[in-house]
Amino acid sequence: MKMRKAAILALLFTTMFLLSVGIASAAEEDEESSNNKAMVILGCALAIGIAGISSAIGLSLAGSSAIAVTAEKPELFGKLLVLQVLPMTQSVYGLLTAILLMMGAGLLGAGGGAEVTSLMGMGAIWIGLTVGLTGISAINQGMVASSSISAVGRNPDVAARGIIFTVMPETIAIFGLLVGILLMTGLKFIGG
Repeated sequence: MKMRKAAILALLFTTMFLLSVGIASAAEEDEESSNNKAMVILGCALAIGIAGISSAIGLSLAGSSAIAVTAEKPELFGKLLVLQVLPMTQSVYGLLTAILLMMGAGLLGAGGGAEVTSLMGMGAIWIGLTVGLTGISAINQGMVASSSISAVGRNPDVAARGIIFTVMPETIAIFGLLVGILLMTGLKFIGG
């Protein structure tokens, strides 16, 4: 429990540091568009960085239980793999957010000369934070997956129920991704 709180606190301090460094370095740039694109890059890093670290923690929690169960019951590998991999989806949401932000800012694909306003740059940081922070749900999802894996080890017939319970914490990350996509649409990163 203390390790989890320390990890979350470290993520928050890192996020605050990156935010302040990004804004400070963007203020020193000569060209406004470059400053704004730098903020988009920071938003991308926050989305994938926070969600990715959280997914890795969730995967390790679930994976530890899966290894223990498959050591005694190797025939359950397929059922346990589904449960173990579920906390990875939050990192996919972070990756999707980063790709959409990069495309909208002209940092990826054919739109190299896209105009990025200061509102879009600051919005990208907040979008990245929203998706990244809601992606912390992967840690809790890993805990639920770990318990579900243990339950499947005792009674393989509860695998489907375990998947349902394990998917529930992910709902928070889905809400974060939805808000991020809506903000990207409103700020003309996508569909503009």
